[in-house]
Amino acid sequence: MAETSKSSPMRRPRNRKAQLAEAAAELFRKHGYHQVSVNDIARSAGVTGPAVYRHFRGKQDILAHVLLSGMDTFGLATEHALATPGTPADQLTALLRAIAALAVDRREVTALWRWEGRHLAEADRTKIRYRGAELISQWAIALRDVRPDLSAGDAELLGWATLSVFGSVSVHHVSLPRRRFEDLLTRLAAAVMAWEVPQGGPVTLSDAVPGMALPGVAGSRREELLTAALSLFRERGYAAVSMEDIGARAGMAGPSIYRYFPGKAAILVAGGYRMADRLTRDAEEARALPPSLARRSLATSYVDTVLRSDNIMANFASEARNLPERDRKELLRLQRAYVAEWVRALRAESELSEPDAKIVVHTALTIVNDLARTPRLLTRPRIAAELTELAVKVLDAGRQA
Repeated sequence: MAETSKSSPMRRPRNRKAQLAEAAAELFRKHGYHQVSVNDIARSAGVTGPAVYRHFRGKQDILAHVLLSGMDTFGLATEHALATPGTPADQLTALLRAIAALAVDRREVTALWRWEGRHLAEADRTKIRYRGAELISQWAIALRDVRPDLSAGDAELLGWATLSVFGSVSVHHVSLPRRRFEDLLTRLAAAVMAWEVPQGGPVTLSDAVPGMALPGVAGSRREELLTAALSLFRERGYAAVSMEDIGARAGMAGPSIYRYFPGKAAILVAGGYRMADRLTRDAEEARALPPSLARRSLATSYVDTVLRSDNIMANFASEARNLPERDRKELLRLQRAYVAEWVRALRAESELSEPDAKIVVHTALTIVNDLARTPRLLTRPRIAAELTELAVKVLDAGRQA
């Protein structure tokens, strides 16, 4: 009689939770939180839908795990770097290098933190905000150990700007050889932390480029709706906002909104073109200037446009999938053409390669986008001029790379 073989029972891998989180992070980054289901995550990880619920309560719980774990990783890297033997300057350098390496290695975490964190439950958003503030506080303290004359408020500003340097890797797909990429990010972050914050009274943005005419924003009901909608899209994400929400924010009854826009997509399209038109016009004017003035003019125009509106271009990467295909492609083309103007002005007086220049430009733009969406920084009386100067500082540091 033949001997019957007994197969050993299947065992779940010990790292199944990490596998699910990794699969989810990649899907969220590629398709957006709302376009991914638990079953999509299960298929990507090679398991069944019910198996996901053995580790997570649902999709939102997975996103929270990915982001909080990522924050923990950045926090541990910070603590380790600041415990490095040496002077405070040595420790600060070790910190920038460590975070640069993490930013290159974990681009998906910074992308999700920037674009998808608003989909978390309030308790998890609070945890993310707390850990982010704690991280910035550690960086600011380390910076003031090197620069004791720096005020706490200025150190915080530079801490947030430095975080944006590393977070900028999530807004583009440009890459470099790993060591070169890390070195460039470290150089840009060091330039931000070394920046001498101008002191004095309030400065208007028009002072940054004398004679520059700044556009106004029409006060029509259509503009009010557009502004209300873009604000809500930024706060909650496009999918979580209804036409009724937009009407309520603008103080209009639901049905009357449709006199101005046929639907949400039309509002998103209008917002994209409104900002693209302003920036394209200003970029064309900057072309006539010498390269150094062109860079300053571009930075000034961009800061003004971002501060005057809820910057839909800053959120374009996450919201573009909600646009009609034709408009999505056209706005993407306009966005790339605009970035190319910055790259042209940057490379005009340097030997930077195009990939290096693109990374530098995206870093400058990201600092403006991020700090303009940080409420505690917007109360600074000189914030417009400071954002302009920070962007110019990054461009100058990049030219010397």
